[in-house]
Amino acid sequence: MRAATDDDGKVRITASLSIPLSELQLRFTPSGGPGGQHANKVNTRVELRFDVRGSPSLGPRQRARLLERVGPELRLVVDDERSQLRNRQLAVDRFRDRLAAALHVEKTRRPTRPSRGAKERRLADKRQHSERKQNRRPDFDE
Repeated sequence: MRAATDDDGKVRITASLSIPLSELQLRFTPSGGPGGQHANKVNTRVELRFDVRGSPSLGPRQRARLLERVGPELRLVVDDERSQLRNRQLAVDRFRDRLAAALHVEKTRRPTRPSRGAKERRLADKRQHSERKQNRRPDFDE
């Protein structure tokens, strides 16, 4: 498992972006569902909120991209584990992954032509496939 935060109390999203933990709002509530006394008295469910619009850590391009992809606020809820600490780590990890995915810019595809070797391989495969099918046909000449 990778560490949820850096040593300086920041969540590293990309090489150029780190968000301080102070910008994340964490709220702990009791986890729903079965679990008996432990589930009823321990606040293990984690709700993480991040204000995209008001974050001073984001640059203008990053903010615009996040507003377009995740909206003005990012909200995550985690109640997978029995431990509050583990759920908190999972929430921060998922926050990091979600922001990194939203900030990722796909490389534009430049159309290319197939190489001569690729064309020859394709035609050879077609010939071989055709021969295989021809060999399956019954011979009516006899």
